[in-house]
Amino acid sequence: EVQQQLGGGVVRTIAMGTSDGLKRGLSVNDLQKPIQVPVGKATLGRIMNVLGEPIDMKGDLKEEDGSAVEIASIHRAAPSYEEQSNSQELLETGIKVIDLMCPFAKGGKVGLFGGAGVGKTVNMMELIRNIAAEHSGYSVFAGVGERTREGNDFYHEMTDSNVIDKVALVYGQMNEPPGNRLRVALTGLTMAEKFRDEGRDVLLFIDNIYRYTLAGTEVSALLGRMPSAVGYQPTLAEEMGVLQERITSTKTGSITSVQAVYVPADDLTDPSPATTFAHLDSTVTLSRQIASLGIYPAVDPLDSTSRQLDPLVVG
Repeated sequence: EVQQQLGGGVVRTIAMGTSDGLKRGLSVNDLQKPIQVPVGKATLGRIMNVLGEPIDMKGDLKEEDGSAVEIASIHRAAPSYEEQSNSQELLETGIKVIDLMCPFAKGGKVGLFGGAGVGKTVNMMELIRNIAAEHSGYSVFAGVGERTREGNDFYHEMTDSNVIDKVALVYGQMNEPPGNRLRVALTGLTMAEKFRDEGRDVLLFIDNIYRYTLAGTEVSALLGRMPSAVGYQPTLAEEMGVLQERITSTKTGSITSVQAVYVPADDLTDPSPATTFAHLDSTVTLSRQIASLGIYPAVDPLDSTSRQLDPLVVG
């Protein structure tokens, strides 16, 4: 994907796949269009990469009637103020501590904060299973820079729970180049936006937002930008805003987003989790102390917050 125009017909690009074998003098084809990915019901039950190509060995994507699958650009503007809607409706998750202490808003953004190994991904899998089973809703899962083993476990868990046909999976795991990991969340979001624009209430799960930030840091360094606080990219807030502002509800449908946020060294003041905080309606903080007692989900009720925890909403 082209990132910079250097003039004189020279551009600086970021690779979406391995760059093995690249050398000077190779010819390059300009596709004259941004990255475009398949959207709609054909994506349900399938695993795709950042370019929307199926990677589950099940053949090409097809609509039920055999027609061609609709495609959409991963880059688009966020809905305008007039298009957006505000809902106070609560989303029941079936996880008691969350529903009681930090309830989720339908069409809101939720962050699962925690260090390594406190149960962010397991919580997310449980949420998808509960919501698919109880609410019969569609979900899109974007695996951003996480372990391939977790992605594999996740797929089999969804299959065993009989909810795989309600979930579209997009993976850009740890072994992918930074350009890929920076765009895979946008690919998943584009698929979720299609379901929303059809009038559905859709869930978007992103695991992990920190890896999205980290990919942006790597791309920023490759492009020669001056690093900002703690070595992060100077465009951290803008990159986060581009993603988060598109995750919103309109008058036709809603996107409820649940995002796992890795907290480096359990420090919530690190610029990456601190920037993410500003965009969220609910924050679920998972505590290492509670996890060490064998209590799961290890939600810290004093550190978790929700805008919905208001007498006007919960009564």
